[in-house]
Amino acid sequence: MSTQTNIRGTDTCPAVSELANKRCRTKPPQPVAVARRGDAPIAQIAKDFGISESCLRNRLAKADVEDGVKPGFASAENVELREARKKIRLLEQENEVLRRAAAYLSQANLKLGQSPK
Repeated sequence: MSTQTNIRGTDTCPAVSELANKRCRTKPPQPVAVARRGDAPIAQIAKDFGISESCLRNRLAKADVEDGVKPGFASAENVELREARKKIRLLEQENEVLRRAAAYLSQANLKLGQSPK
């Protein structure tokens, strides 16, 4: 059975009977890896992978941050930071409720302790 060539120029996986073929077990090339090799312009690579040029540029920028090439927060750090900020907001709200409750109760205690005129 023969294989077909896809838009990336690589052979597609053959029929089920030939699943032992090495190409089926290997991961397909990722657009970021292909773009980093510099074999073709970004526009051509994006077109070959069926994504927009801006999408590929965004992926490259994100990959640079993830790999430590450029400064910034990795996606795992962003998740952790977002969760920490959410917890801080919640704690600040709880603190505000407790502060108001304490102020209300102290005012109520002052009114109970006053003598009638």
